[in-house]
Amino acid sequence: MQIQRTLKTQLQNDLLNSGKVIVLYGPRQAGKTTLSKMIIEETGLKSLMINADQLKYIDILSSRDLKLLQSLVSGYQLLFIDEGQRIPEIGINLKILHDELPELKVLVTGSSSFLLSDRVSEALTGRKKIHTLLPVSMSELAMDFNAFELNDQLNERLIYGMYPEVITTKNKIEKEEYLREITTSYLYKDILELETIRYPMKIRDLLRLLAFQVGAQVSMNELCNSLKLNRETVERYLFLLEQSFIIFRMNAFSRNPRNEVSKSQKFYFYDNGIRNMLIDNLSGMESRNDVGALWEGFIIAERKKKLLYEQKHVNTYFWRTYAGAELDFVEEVNNNMTAFEIKFKKPRLKAPKAWTDHYGNDFHCITRENFLEFVV
Repeated sequence: MQIQRTLKTQLQNDLLNSGKVIVLYGPRQAGKTTLSKMIIEETGLKSLMINADQLKYIDILSSRDLKLLQSLVSGYQLLFIDEGQRIPEIGINLKILHDELPELKVLVTGSSSFLLSDRVSEALTGRKKIHTLLPVSMSELAMDFNAFELNDQLNERLIYGMYPEVITTKNKIEKEEYLREITTSYLYKDILELETIRYPMKIRDLLRLLAFQVGAQVSMNELCNSLKLNRETVERYLFLLEQSFIIFRMNAFSRNPRNEVSKSQKFYFYDNGIRNMLIDNLSGMESRNDVGALWEGFIIAERKKKLLYEQKHVNTYFWRTYAGAELDFVEEVNNNMTAFEIKFKKPRLKAPKAWTDHYGNDFHCITRENFLEFVV
């Protein structure tokens, strides 16, 4: 099964027509290389495809030498560099190629956005277009499956997640082996290779703590105490995990600090399968005690993908008062607020009065019955 990706048309159009270096970010194993090769094949252009693990290319692509760079790409119309963050001086060399060989199309992928971004941002100011590819979205699966089929697959998506190979692998044992490989071999690779981590085992411990707290407010003090690390170190680890597309955070919404929680935050995983493997629980939905957390994390991650691919700039929050009233998800667009409660089964009929009194009645409850309207 070839999974269709929402980014494909825009990425291909930018590559062919923008006149800029195209940078494709995303977590490892999300399908960046597969998508790139598909696009390149469809262009029909003579293409040089480079894996940055190959040492024979690294010296030239980090040389700052126009003659060497010209010798490498001579006769090609398109240059593809996979895992470009592994090449020293990648930004300045891409700048040279862009400025001196303007007819050459360039596509670069990178898993560790924090490093690649540092190396390309300044050098390629005004010369790049950036796209982010996350694990497969429900909106992408909807290109091949109807609503009945998507609902039929839902429990599996909630347990095993949305990585391409997980979706295309039918055998559950093989799915588990693949997720285990990701969480042991790939998940921390960028961080441990590219950042000096004094306590590498603490990264996994931190992720496990967050995995058990999906949907709950996270206390930085509790994380620091549990990990026996100072706040600065924990904050740095969280930043690296976010930049590696493993987790994302959501802040509390408040315009009334006296009554509303304003400084708290929640953390979610981009993929349920990764979260479930971290806590060693791939049990079926019928035997789990964390269904609410699984559902909330899944819906919010899928909504995040949808907004990203539709290029909609929306501020997202959760909301809670000190008296205990709360909402799982709030979207703010042009100062207009829309509130959501996320329930797997029993719907919530209306927002808390403390919300409607101050922010209006635009409220929706996302359940298994209507979730496709929200994420597709």
